Amino acid sequence: MAGKIVAVFDFDKTIIDLDSDNWVVDELAGTELFNQLLPTMPWNSLMDRMMKELHSQGKTIEDIEEVLKRVPIHPRIIPAIKSAHALGCELRILSDANMFFIETILNHLGLKDYFSEINSNPSFVNEEGRLRILPYHDFTTSSHGCRLCPPNMCKGLIIERIQASLAKEGDKKKLIYLGDGSGDYCPSLKLKEDDHVMPRKKFPLWDLIFSNPIRIKAEIHEWSDGEVMEKVLLQIINKTSVEVEQGKSTCAAQLFSASDCKLQTISASAHEALPQALPVPL
Repeated sequence: MAGKIVAVFDFDKTIIDLDSDNWVVDELAGTELFNQLLPTMPWNSLMDRMMKELHSQGKTIEDIEEVLKRVPIHPRIIPAIKSAHALGCELRILSDANMFFIETILNHLGLKDYFSEINSNPSFVNEEGRLRILPYHDFTTSSHGCRLCPPNMCKGLIIERIQASLAKEGDKKKLIYLGDGSGDYCPSLKLKEDDHVMPRKKFPLWDLIFSNPIRIKAEIHEWSDGEVMEKVLLQIINKTSVEVEQGKSTCAAQLFSASDCKLQTISASAHEALPQALPVPL
C-alpha cells in the first residue's frame, strides 16, 4: 500500500530541469550584476538583493510570474507526480529555492494540490510590490550548526523534523528522497535502511554519494532524466506496496496459526477431561 510511503522532492533540477533562481535572473537581464555580487554574499541574500535591483529597473511581479511560467520541465515529470499521488504516495517538497517561485510554477503546471507540504525559503511581496526572499533558518541571529549545508537552510534538520512527525503518527512509513545538489547530501545521510534515495546521475549529490556510498543507509537508485525518474519512482512505490501486502499476509497467517494451535490445545484438554473407558472383561 503506497500510503506507507512519503516521497520528498527537491525542486530545482529535480522537478524542473534547471535552477529557478538563475532562470529568473537570466531571463530578466540581471546576469551580469548577479555575477558581480555573487562573491560578496550568500546565495539566498543575493537573490533578495537581485529582486530589489530588478524592481528598481521596473521589473514587476507579473514579469517574474511570466518568466516562471516558461520554465522548462521534462514531459514525464508531471505524469510521474500524478501517478505517484494516485497510488496513494504522500508527496512533499524540500527546496532551497523560495516559496513564491515554487508555488507560481506548481500552480501554472496544475501540480500544487498534489503536495501535502512545501518546505522552502519564505518569500512575500511587500507594500512596494517588490518580492522579498528570506532565509529558512535566520542565520543572522543564530546558526543551524551544520557544516554540510548553506547558512540559510539545513535540509537534514528538516528531514529529521519530518521523520519525527511521521513517528508520532505511529504508523511506520518509508521515505523516498529525490534530489540533485550538494545541499541534498545532508538529508540523504539522515535516511534509514528502509528508505530510498534517488540522486540524479552525474550531479553533485550523485558524486557525493558514490564517492563514499557506505555512509548512506538508504537504498540508492540513480536517475538521469524525467523518464527514468518516473520509471524508478513508480517501481519503488509498487515494490513497497507489494512488500507491505506480503507482510500483512504473513501476519494474518501467523495469527491464524496461533489461533489454530489454541483450538488444538483446548480440544486436547477436553479430551483428557472425559471419563476413562472401563476395561473390557476377558
